[in-house]
Amino acid sequence: MDFFVLSRRLLPLAASLLLAGCAGLASSPVPLGDYQLEAFNADTFVRHYVAPPARTCEAARRALLSQGYIVTDATADKVIARKYFQPRAEHHVQLEFRVVCARESGDADATVAFASGLKEQYVVRKVKESASLGVGGIGSLSLPVEGSLDSMVKVSSETVDDATLYQRFFELLGQYLDRSVAPEAVPAAAS
Repeated sequence: MDFFVLSRRLLPLAASLLLAGCAGLASSPVPLGDYQLEAFNADTFVRHYVAPPARTCEAARRALLSQGYIVTDATADKVIARKYFQPRAEHHVQLEFRVVCARESGDADATVAFASGLKEQYVVRKVKESASLGVGGIGSLSLPVEGSLDSMVKVSSETVDDATLYQRFFELLGQYLDRSVAPEAVPAAAS
């Protein structure tokens, strides 16, 4: 069989496979499923305090530590902390809280505190492995083997908008603010 006859027979097959593969492509972007339009209502995420920003952020740091959060970053004007949950054996949830303490304009002893929570969910996925055995002239046999390797796959990431969670956090921050002091500056090491 010469090359041209073979290519004439395989060309329609290749074209039909290509068209079948392209038929499954979406013609438009997938719409966002559970998207909520932004209302830009600051009542949930903002509170005002009569204290300097450094003292307010120190109170936020202590409030988060008291609830089992791990502080990953803390400065005079921001605190970032995380807490991990595992509701089921193969389900992992991470809650990250960010608090930014900004000085109210014109008043060094007044602070506006902004808080936001980010919830990320992960599930465990098992990696499937296969083993194959091939013998020349006879063929090969491929058997799926349950993989022992697990990996965490992120399945969602969303801003927490539970107003009662923020209400409880800001109340606890206020309690720590009443008894906290501003963190002292760490002196630079002598060279």
